[in-house]
Amino acid sequence: MLRLILAAILLPLLLLGDNFRLYLTDGTWHQVSEYKLEEDRVRYYSIERSDWEEIPASLVDLKKTESERHVVFETAKKAAAADDAEEKFEREQARILSLIPMNPGVYYLDAEKVLTLKPAESKIVTSKKRAVLKAMAPLPLVAGKATIELDGEHSAFVVRDNRPTFWFRLSTSERFGILRCRPKKDVRIVEKWNILPITNEVASDRETLEIFRQQVGNELYKIWPQEPLTPGEYAVIQFAEGERGIQLWDFRVEKPEESPAAKPSEKPAAK
Repeated sequence: MLRLILAAILLPLLLLGDNFRLYLTDGTWHQVSEYKLEEDRVRYYSIERSDWEEIPASLVDLKKTESERHVVFETAKKAAAADDAEEKFEREQARILSLIPMNPGVYYLDAEKVLTLKPAESKIVTSKKRAVLKAMAPLPLVAGKATIELDGEHSAFVVRDNRPTFWFRLSTSERFGILRCRPKKDVRIVEKWNILPITNEVASDRETLEIFRQQVGNELYKIWPQEPLTPGEYAVIQFAEGERGIQLWDFRVEKPEESPAAKPSEKPAAK
């Protein structure tokens, strides 16, 4: 009866795979690479003796053997699936990297199309005489307040993803991130400056967002916000700590339903 049950469950089949334990009913085991059930005997390949051997099936704990074999098989199957997924991910990453231009800048991938964010032209506006100065130029500042501003209330580059991913190839090894811009009449406020008296040191006040960053190449980073962005104005920023000069690449986040036919970086067509 036992032979019939075992035969019905396992069939006379050859089990192949990594080395495993063939358990006996007395609690001992043989290290084997293969085995098969042949009527009332179990034929196995012994790793220790590098040869085929036989043993009565009644002395073999096939249930325990198969239970462990199942665990080992499932573990190996999951590991193989994980390796396959990792390999596919790496191939996809390599494919995407091949699309990103070598020139320094910020890029957005829209399906198979790479869109380039244009560097924004920022300006410094002092609070006293509203004097406008180029942000990257040497600044003859005096004590007081100033703002870094971008012309226009809205960016021309539009994305309809509340967690957009950007590919950022740095020109120099500096700090970078994503910040929120505050719209004001005809402009967007990037940050506010408090210019200290005597030293003319600048204390900047900007709304920087928490982001994930992953280096994927030489001075090439993949960046995206940790939390979903609400519709509004934003910019990727690059800067050196303690320096006044900054570089900006502005963009606007809109909901997909606001203009479903439009593509990133395009404004809805005028009716």
